[in-house]
Amino acid sequence: MKTFTSEKPETGLWGIYHADRDYAGAIGDPLRTVLEAPTRITAEEIAAALGFGEPLAQPMGPESAHRAQWLPQGNRKSVGRNVTRIAV
Repeated sequence: MKTFTSEKPETGLWGIYHADRDYAGAIGDPLRTVLEAPTRITAEEIAAALGFGEPLAQPMGPESAHRAQWLPQGNRKSVGRNVTRIAV
C-alpha cells in the first residue's frame, strides 16, 4: 500500500549576485542579498520580484549571510543573523 505525505520541500539559502559576471567582477562581486527558497530558479524569481535586475543565485551557508548588502523588508521572518525567509 502506498502512502503519501504532504511535506514542504526543503529550502536552502541562496546568495544573490549579478548575473553579468564581467560587471560583477569589475565592482568586486558583491553579495546583493540572501534569500531562503527551495530551488535556484525560485530564488532568482523572488530576487527579480524584489527588484534585483539579472539575479544569479548561488547556494550558501548562514555563516556567509552577513556579507549581504541588502536584506528584504516586508513579509519576512528572521531565520538567523542577516538571513531572511520570504513568504512565497
